Formats: sequence, C-alpha cells, structure tokens
Amino acid sequence: MNIKEIKEMINLMNENNLMELEIEKEGMRIRLKKTGAIESASGSRIIVEKETVTGAGQGSPNAAEPNDAIAKTFEIKAPMVGTFYRAPAPEAPPYAEAGQVIEPGQVICIIEAMKLMNEIKSEVKGKILEILVENSEPVEFGQAMFLIEPL
Repeated sequence: MNIKEIKEMINLMNENNLMELEIEKEGMRIRLKKTGAIESASGSRIIVEKETVTGAGQGSPNAAEPNDAIAKTFEIKAPMVGTFYRAPAPEAPPYAEAGQVIEPGQVICIIEAMKLMNEIKSEVKGKILEILVENSEPVEFGQAMFLIEPL
C-alpha cells in the first residue's frame, strides 16, 4: 500500500464518520483508528498501525520471514504540516528520547504551524524505538515521526 491509498482510506473515514477502519491487502494489514485525544486543524488524530500478515500459502518462497519486533510496532504520525521540534526551547532538554517509555497524554514533541506551537501527545504507553525526524525539520501530514513498541 502506498501513501495515496492510506490518504484515501482516511478520507473515507472522515466522509463516513468512521472511528476505526482495518484493511488487509497484499499480505499487509492496515488499521486506522481515530481518537479524540489530540485535536488539530484537520480534526481528530489518526493512528496508523501496520502489520505484516503471514500464514500458510501466503507470500513467495523467497520472501523473508517478517521480524516479530517490527510487526508489533507502530508509528506516531504528524497530524499536520509544520516544523518538528523535540524540545520546548533550543536550550531545553527534549520531551522524549529513543529508548524512553512514554505514557498516554505525555507530550513527545511540538509541531509549529503558522506560528502556533502545537504540543503532540502520546496516545499509548510504549517504548520509543526510534525518532524518525531530526529537530527543526519540516514534517508533512501523515509523516512518521516516532517508531513505538507498545507496552
């Protein structure tokens, strides 16, 4: 699945007032879930979870086995276009670090959009495996910012 297909699924959810949508295609399962914890200019936050589906007779014989650790992770995606900041000020410590356990409601970064600083909060308890965006870099709507292992 590509980003265009995922955006179409998000539009389908918004148009039909759906809170959750799960689709399996080409051995990959995508689950979109709307939550009300973070409001942005575009409405509710949407979490995208992806999982590789395996089973008898699926995939090619040359296909590598999926890594269970990767299949059980999800990405925290940018809810808006803007500039990603890891800390509230240049001299302040970052909100979150790789390897840190985060709690629901904990601020993990800021996205500056149109001169407004928008705190982005975690919606789940988990361990940050990787921060996918560098400080002060622009982010696009739906761009993965954090790779999380749920706890």
